[in-house]
Amino acid sequence: MNPINYLSFKKTFAVIRISFSSTLLLGIILQPTINYSGDFHEKNLINNKANNSKTSFITQAVNKTGPSVVTIDTQRIVKTNNLSTKPRIFLDPYLEKFFQLQLPYDREPKIEQGQGSGFIIEDGLVITNAHVVNKSDKLIVGLSDGRRFTGKVLGIDLITDLALIKLKGNGPWPKAILGNSDKIQVGDWAIAVGNPYGLENTVTLGIISNLNRNVSQLGIFDKKFDLIQTDAAINPGNSGGPLLNENGEVIGINTLIRSGPGAGLSFAIPINKAKKIAEELLKEGKVIHPMIGISLLSENSLNMNKTKVKIGFVVPNSPAERSGMLVNDIILKINQKVINKPSDVINSINNNGVKKTAQILIQRGSKILSFKVQPIDIRDLSRKKIN
Repeated sequence: MNPINYLSFKKTFAVIRISFSSTLLLGIILQPTINYSGDFHEKNLINNKANNSKTSFITQAVNKTGPSVVTIDTQRIVKTNNLSTKPRIFLDPYLEKFFQLQLPYDREPKIEQGQGSGFIIEDGLVITNAHVVNKSDKLIVGLSDGRRFTGKVLGIDLITDLALIKLKGNGPWPKAILGNSDKIQVGDWAIAVGNPYGLENTVTLGIISNLNRNVSQLGIFDKKFDLIQTDAAINPGNSGGPLLNENGEVIGINTLIRSGPGAGLSFAIPINKAKKIAEELLKEGKVIHPMIGISLLSENSLNMNKTKVKIGFVVPNSPAERSGMLVNDIILKINQKVINKPSDVINSINNNGVKKTAQILIQRGSKILSFKVQPIDIRDLSRKKIN
């Protein structure tokens, strides 16, 4: 072998040896780093799993408002004049009288108990359904932290099925976060919270199924409000509890359950309406409901591709009758506001109030007529004479 070539070979071999040794050494040094990368990946999986196991939006929503939900236990004293149902010892009434065993009328008062839900909206103020506390003689309000207080009814409005209660005691009070029911949409999440059968903070989940559901469509004609329809289950005892959105804000007050055919439908009073009622109850102890004395019907017009709002009935001696309005008149506008559905009429009359006249434009056959009608409080319709 040529000496020069031999030397070149030795140098090349030495370089290869050094490179190979360096690679081995580098591999040994880098090996822990490769293992560490694997551990890091595993830790990421664990962290991701932990993140995925965080509380759901339902839990977070309930945690915000759940403490403000209360149980309302009611007692009502009922006096009866029925004959006693105790078994008679003697069949002969004269013998009963002789032995002083004649059974008197059972006049002993009885106590009826009921239960519902509510929630705290301000310091010591609880809002609930009117039917929960109506005609009650005693109220015991239980908080989720175990405290119990006597409650006093500040005002009841049977027309909207709302009532306001003042707690007798000192706070601090957990208060619900009130949302905006005008911003909810069909398909939004709905979380119903209440204390059915005394079971605290029972939660059901559903969606908003419909907005502005007219109670007359449910066969209810003694109430005056539009409802939120939801498929979140509302059980007996849930009445008065809050309906929450996904952020834990109150958007409604649970009020009705549809039983029998069509069961599974639940309804809530929009919180914006409830807030106005609560303010009036707190200030006046009652609520004025402007009314002109008509019932309304919806009629779809295929030619005009819109809904007509017709008068279905006119209450005798009401403002509507005295102004000359008739059955089958079609209401077009109230105070320049176009009427598209029955709730538009109710809202317009409510906004008008009882202290001024409303300008009502109607269609009667081919004629367009204008009427000035001054609404009155709905309670005045039950009087024999309307001044």
